[in-house]
This record gives sequence, C-alpha cells and structure tokens, in this order.
Amino acid sequence: MNLDNITPIKGSNKKASKRLGRGQGSGKGGTSTRGHKGAKSRSGYSKKIGFEGGQMPLQRRIPKFGFKNVNRIQYEVLNLEKIQELVSTKKIKEKLDVEKIYSLGLVKKNSLVKILAKGKILSPVKVTAHKFSNKAQKEIESAGGEVNIILKNG
Repeated sequence: MNLDNITPIKGSNKKASKRLGRGQGSGKGGTSTRGHKGAKSRSGYSKKIGFEGGQMPLQRRIPKFGFKNVNRIQYEVLNLEKIQELVSTKKIKEKLDVEKIYSLGLVKKNSLVKILAKGKILSPVKVTAHKFSNKAQKEIESAGGEVNIILKNG
C-alpha cells in the first residue's frame, strides 16, 4: 500500500457545489446561469400554482356551481337484509344496539346510524339506532320487533 493508491471510501466525498455570482473569473459570474432579465432571473421567484403566463387560469375560467351544506348530518346506513343475515348467522339474538353495530364493524365508530328497508326481516329484533326510514320501521314492527330512536346531541 502506497500513498498514491489510497482513495476515499465511495460516497464519502461530495462534489463541491458551484459558487454562482462570484465574479467573471469563476466562470459562473454575470447572470449566474439564470439567463437575462425577467422574473425567473430574480431571487425569491416562485411560479404561482396554475399560472398560465398571464392568461386567465383554468380554475378561474370555469364557472362555479353547487353548494355545500355546512349543517348536513351524515348517516352511515344499515339495511334490513344485513340485520336478518346477522340473526341467521347467530351473531345477534333479539337485540341490536349501536354499540353492537360498531363492534361488528358494520359502520364506522362514533358515526350516526340510519336503518333502511332494503331486503326483508323475518325475525323479531329490538333495534336501536339514530334514525329509521318509515318503511324500515314498519317492517321491523310487523316482524314483531321493536324500534328505539337515539336522540343525537345538538
């Protein structure tokens, strides 16, 4: 091993960055590789998102439409056919409340639950939820079940 064949470990030495704008002798003086004049040559320049060179941007050319109701109450739905399936597979007996619905993973935790009338229910089940469709309520009661509505806060 000689001093002339010793090299640094690969990746340990980084290439020195170019020092721009430090005089003509550096080879990177004058315009500092930015071309001539204009916004792009200035310091602090950043192009605005959606900027089209002064043309009216697309997001401003297209008309606005629609409406977002800030007071909307979003319900997670559960159909009667799913409740009947739970009874058939013996996951529930005669009572289905919101906590049981959450624990079975039928709706997201802490969401409001609405029971809809898709499908048939044949077994008498006592169902507790935040809201019921009229048809679902009639179906449950005609099957010998019971409906309990939870009043939501607010």
